[in-house]
Amino acid sequence: MTCREAERLVMPYINGSITDEELEEFLNHIEHCENCREELEIYFTVDVGIRQLDEGTGSYNIQGALETALELSRQRIHTLKLLQTARYAVNTLCFWALLMALILQFRLWGQSGFLGL
Repeated sequence: MTCREAERLVMPYINGSITDEELEEFLNHIEHCENCREELEIYFTVDVGIRQLDEGTGSYNIQGALETALELSRQRIHTLKLLQTARYAVNTLCFWALLMALILQFRLWGQSGFLGL
């Protein structure tokens, strides 16, 4: 991901409208690019600060709030990867179970003479 693409995703990230694919690339870029990380911090500080002032609530620990948001995003990506791996495993097991069932069924049909063998 380029810096320009990462900068374009700062506000969607803050608003929670970023896709999961974009999120993973965005987090990887933010971790390695000091300039884009600083850009995120600035926009996040302004956005969260304004929201907290409007609502009259908040701990005013905006830097901590950003770190919490980034950690939750990393956990989301990790969970999605685990679910994807589990889905592949289940699909693979289902394929092999179906294949074995078909092989056994053909074998039974062959032994009973149903197939004419």
